[in-house]
Amino acid sequence: MLQLSPIERRELKARAHSLNPVVSISENGLTDAVMREIDVCLKAHELIKIRVYGDSREDRIAYYEQICAELGAAPVQHIGKLLVVWRPEPEENKAPSKPRRAAPRRTKRSFQG
Repeated sequence: MLQLSPIERRELKARAHSLNPVVSISENGLTDAVMREIDVCLKAHELIKIRVYGDSREDRIAYYEQICAELGAAPVQHIGKLLVVWRPEPEENKAPSKPRRAAPRRTKRSFQG
């Protein structure tokens, strides 16, 4: 499980504020299919919200810890029935940055008239 500094956690909370939940955990709990979907979403977005349908706070905390431990993610926020999880994109998956083109040189043009 990744650990975040308070500053990193605050920045991620701010980024997550406008996000909608992309995965839901229903009464069936944290199945293998749900774990695969969370993994896919983390690969695509890095920062996701997960909605848990259920009234047991202990179950939500257990799901939160299990997701972070098994998927190598960092817990960002657990508020009500929403879990916010972050996992950085692996370096090999990042698109290589394009080299910047040099700005065209400005030359003085003489006025011929």
